[in-house]
Amino acid sequence: MATTAGVSEDLLAKYEPVIGLEVHVQLLTASKIFCSCSTRFGDPPNSNVCPVCLGLPGALPVLNRKAVEFAALAAMALQCRINEVSIFARKNYFYPDLPKGYQISQYDKPLAEFGFIEIDTNNDGGKKKIGITRLHVEEDAGKSLHEGFADAAAKTAIDLNRTGVPLAEIVSEPDMRSPEEAYEYLTRLKEIILYTGVSDCNMEEGSLRCDANISVRPRGQKEFGTKTEIKNVNSFRFIKQALEYEIERHIGVLEGGGQITQETRLYNAHEGKTYGMRSKEQAHDYRYFPEPDLLPLVVDEKWQAAIRASLPELPEARRQRMMQEYGITAGDAHTLTLTREMADQFESAARTAKNPKRVANLVQGELLGRLKAQGLELEQSPISMAGVRASADLVESGAISGKMLKDLYDLCFERKQDFPAVYEAEGRPEQSHDTSALEKLADELIAANPKQVEQYRAGKKTMIGFFVGQVMKASKGQANPQLVNEVLTKKLEG
Repeated sequence: MATTAGVSEDLLAKYEPVIGLEVHVQLLTASKIFCSCSTRFGDPPNSNVCPVCLGLPGALPVLNRKAVEFAALAAMALQCRINEVSIFARKNYFYPDLPKGYQISQYDKPLAEFGFIEIDTNNDGGKKKIGITRLHVEEDAGKSLHEGFADAAAKTAIDLNRTGVPLAEIVSEPDMRSPEEAYEYLTRLKEIILYTGVSDCNMEEGSLRCDANISVRPRGQKEFGTKTEIKNVNSFRFIKQALEYEIERHIGVLEGGGQITQETRLYNAHEGKTYGMRSKEQAHDYRYFPEPDLLPLVVDEKWQAAIRASLPELPEARRQRMMQEYGITAGDAHTLTLTREMADQFESAARTAKNPKRVANLVQGELLGRLKAQGLELEQSPISMAGVRASADLVESGAISGKMLKDLYDLCFERKQDFPAVYEAEGRPEQSHDTSALEKLADELIAANPKQVEQYRAGKKTMIGFFVGQVMKASKGQANPQLVNEVLTKKLEG
């Protein structure tokens, strides 16, 4: 059973959390969903607007074909069924950043339904399917600004650049039973969406936003408890923390004999608490009705086939194939497929490498560690994946040792140059296989360290490491470690 901060195991044994997530993904189109205005982030406020997205009288929406294709591609990657006919609807509510007084969305006839994401479970290393109820297409609202400008304390500024930006809303089934499962679901969802290329999923720019619905119920009870919705949380870690807080709050209210109020709440990351914002709306509160200015959306079998043809190999399938094809571990495969770009680069290198497994080991053990220590992303690495392959081949052939490779990698990061350039600049160093030179070094070290020799011959065989280290140091890392070990063992045993 997953634990939740602040809630005892006894209470978690008594109550079961029920979690569902609504994720809004901004589709990576150049123009808005119903007009030709730019979707570019960061432009001056209210500079990317027109009569259509401002909702001026007489302006009519025209559907962006690319937005539909991107949404359908995401739905296919999430194992959803694409509905051949879907209907746009008006979702009516009044808010300052919604100039039309309604949002064009989809309601009872969405673009896609009945998908799932498979997540890893924490308790037994198994898998769990989290159902996806629907994926529908809609336009975004504008943005209310409450700080960063004159009179911010007394006034709210409205930027309508985001109005009409295309979104895919992905609604999960209430299948998650812990904040950890919700975190895993969001991680897998983001990973899949990034692989399709339909969104950059940048939470800081609002390209991916998540609302969480949470309730608790006595274990064994089939009926759901009263839920609350947590809105506008800007990181997966904060979503997990907000859910933990809400579970603790719900259980506390119920244990105290109270009742949960169905409402929308905001999470304050500085305090680690949620606060009530407004009562939770029901679907009928929005007075949905079919959008009269748009025809039904028809995505026929031919169009679906064309979209499906652009579906990339998805992360989990790619991991399984790479494990079989390159002989790498599950851990290696997971790291190397975290992004599509990393996986593409690794495979490009692995296909021509003498030993793909060694390439994977160097990426994990040498490259990513250095990048993390310096706060760099993969695209900022001075060593390319081709450079990793070149270095792996040198180690594989015995031309350089592991110690030499580490030193060369250090120089690459110091000089901000790729491995081949540094290797050439250093005179193409090679490890020594000269047995006679190693024997001479071994004789000198054995003569100079009689105490350690005595310990080795008395049965402390681990002392061989001391002698190997001394020889490697004396040879400046250029001696072949395996040959060093063989020479030393022969002399010490003699």
